[in-house]
Amino acid sequence: MQTGYLHSMETMGLFDGPGIRTVFFLQGCPIRCAYCHNPDSQACDTGRTIEVKEVLDTARRFRPYYGSDGGVTFSGGEPLLQGAFLRAALSALKKEGFNTTVDTSGFGDPRYYSKVLPLVDTLLLDVKEFSDQRFQELTAGKFQTFLDFMNGLKDWGFKGRIWVRHVMVPGMTDNEESMRELVKCIFPIAEFVERIEILPYHTMGVAKYTALNREYPLAGVPPMDREEAKDYEIYARRYFRQYLGRFRSRKIA
Repeated sequence: MQTGYLHSMETMGLFDGPGIRTVFFLQGCPIRCAYCHNPDSQACDTGRTIEVKEVLDTARRFRPYYGSDGGVTFSGGEPLLQGAFLRAALSALKKEGFNTTVDTSGFGDPRYYSKVLPLVDTLLLDVKEFSDQRFQELTAGKFQTFLDFMNGLKDWGFKGRIWVRHVMVPGMTDNEESMRELVKCIFPIAEFVERIEILPYHTMGVAKYTALNREYPLAGVPPMDREEAKDYEIYARRYFRQYLGRFRSRKIA
């Protein structure tokens, strides 16, 4: 049976997709976000081995708690990096009627996108930044890689819904202009977008950098105020609706 590498697991997750969920945090991530709160999940050659059977057994055990909305989420790290395992696990879960969610930044193994994405009910799409330079500075990854993933979703067979997520860091994207840039960035996939979430930056992962003897990239940056982040979330959602409405009116005219 196909195996993968697991960083950790949460059995009653409330923040990683709709409803109550079992969350499998898979090991390995190709980008290096400055605010990553699980730097120990970045390396691909650590973590414990997990089989699809364990995923199924766990999902079956907690199924009574899922209700009509809950299910299983794969997060990370970057779950799409383990394409073969993710495909096998999602396929097994869908055969038994489980709701599935994948949390991704779009930096996985493209060979498996067409095999994985049709099996995903909800995609938690992490939008880190909105320009080449700032994206590179924040993640050490290429913005074009993210854009290629996002723009290719339909071609790879994705038919689910998308919850767009953005971590707001004070002094970086805590302004209305950035929220407008976010909306414009995701507009090509507007037909899939059900929700926009602004997640306030926090410093809970700093201790892990110390334990790993690594310098924390955002040392000195204070946590984002939750209420302020919520206000920007409301603004982004409103602007998304307005932007979509203007486009539709222009298209009809």
